[in-house]
Amino acid sequence: MNVHEYQAKEIFRSFGIPIPPGEVAEDAAQAEAIARKFGGEVVVKAQVHSGGRGKAGGVKLANDAAEA
Repeated sequence: MNVHEYQAKEIFRSFGIPIPPGEVAEDAAQAEAIARKFGGEVVVKAQVHSGGRGKAGGVKLANDAAEA
């Protein structure tokens, strides 16, 4: 089954498994707004069906909302 991380989290949540907070953004402005809501450092992840997204640059640490 191919599911994105955010979809897997919803499945886990439906079974009562604790999941860290997170939201899906479709553009940079949404990512900034979500990061501002969470405050502090956030992790921005590309949602793609492929392995190794971290090595390919699809996972980035943002120090603040503007960086997200």
